[in-house]
Amino acid sequence: MRNVKIIIMTPRINPFVISGYVSPEYFCDREAESAQLIREVCNGNNVALLSTRRMGKSGLIQHCFQKPELRDDYYTFFIDIYPTKSLREFVFALSKNILESLKPRGKRALETFLKCIHSLQAGISFDVAGNPSFNVQLGDIQYTETTLDEIFKYLAAADKPCIVAIDEFQQIATYPEKNVEALLRTYVQRCPNAHFIFAGSQRHTMGKMFTSASRPFYQSVSMMHLESIGLEEYIRFARQHFEKAGKEIESTVVRTIYERFNGITWYIQKMLNTLYAMTPQGGVCSVAMIDDALRSIVDSMKYAYTETLFRMPERQKELLIAISKAGDAESLTSGAFLQKYRLSSASSVQSATKGLLEKDYITHEQGKYRIYDQFFGVWLNENY
Repeated sequence: MRNVKIIIMTPRINPFVISGYVSPEYFCDREAESAQLIREVCNGNNVALLSTRRMGKSGLIQHCFQKPELRDDYYTFFIDIYPTKSLREFVFALSKNILESLKPRGKRALETFLKCIHSLQAGISFDVAGNPSFNVQLGDIQYTETTLDEIFKYLAAADKPCIVAIDEFQQIATYPEKNVEALLRTYVQRCPNAHFIFAGSQRHTMGKMFTSASRPFYQSVSMMHLESIGLEEYIRFARQHFEKAGKEIESTVVRTIYERFNGITWYIQKMLNTLYAMTPQGGVCSVAMIDDALRSIVDSMKYAYTETLFRMPERQKELLIAISKAGDAESLTSGAFLQKYRLSSASSVQSATKGLLEKDYITHEQGKYRIYDQFFGVWLNENY
C-alpha cells in the first residue's frame, strides 16, 4: 500500500490582534519603550506607566515579560484591577494571578507561595499529579490585610526577584477602604525583592497619585508616558503582514485610519483586522474600503449601543450626544455650549458629566472631553 502523506493546513492567524498578546511577530514597534521599561525594572526602579485607554499599555508590558532578560531571570505577574471595587477584590485578584502564573513554572516555584498563604489554604486543592487549583471564592478572604501581608511575604521570599504589573492602578483611589494608597506604598517600600509597574489610563488621576507631595506614592516611581506608535512604523508593520499573506495595502489606507483615530492603537488594529479579512489573497486594500470596514464594525455593535443608550438617564444621554457632535468638547457648562446643544442647565450638565465619567462613557484629558469608545461616537453621530 502506498504511503500517503497527510498535510494538515493550519489556518492563518489575522496578524492584527485586537485582544490580548500573542507573540512578538504580531506586536508593532515599541522598541524604545520596551527597552526603557526593561531597563527601569532591571535597575530596581518601580514605574508608573501612563497613557490614554486602548493605547497598548497591557500589550507593552506583556511583550516585555516575554523578553529573555525578564522571562528567564524574574517571576512576572500581570494583574488587571479595572473590575475590582474594593481592597478585598484587589487581594483576591492578586493572589489568584500569582498562583496561576506560577503553575507553569513547576513545583519548586509554587512551594514558597503555598507556604506563605496560610489564610487561603482551605481554598487551594491538588490533583493526583500534585498540581494546585485555586478554588478560593471572594468570600473566603475574611481578613484582607492578613492575606495581603502573606502575599508580600511571598514576594519578599521568592527564589527569584519578582515584577508585579498592576493595570488600571488608579482604580485603588475608588476603593471604599481608607488609606489604601498608604497601605500599599508601605508594603511596596518594604519589599526589595519585587519591582512594580503601575499602569493607568486616567492620566490626571494617575498623575496626582505619583506627583502630588501629599500622596503616599509621591516621587516613588519613574514616570513613563506611552504615546502613539509612529505612523511610518505602522505603515511598515501593516504592509509587511499583508505581503506575507499575498495581499497589498496602500500606505494611504494606514495613514487615513491613523489620523481618523488619533493614533490610538486598538482602533487602528481593529480597522486593519477588518480590512485584512476583507482583502482577498492577491488583492489590494484601498482607501475606498475604509468606509465599508468602519460600517461593518459599527453595525456589529449597534445592538449594544442601542441598549446602552436606552438604559442611560435622559440628561446623560443628551450630554453624550452633544459631546459626540462636538468631537473635542470643552467648557461643558458654559452658556455657549449649553445653547449650541440645547442642554437644560449648567447644574444638570455638571451632574451628567460626573455620571458619564464614572461609567467611562467619556474621558477628560488636557481640558477636553471625548467619547471613550470612538466607534460609539461614530454611531451616535450617524443616528442623532
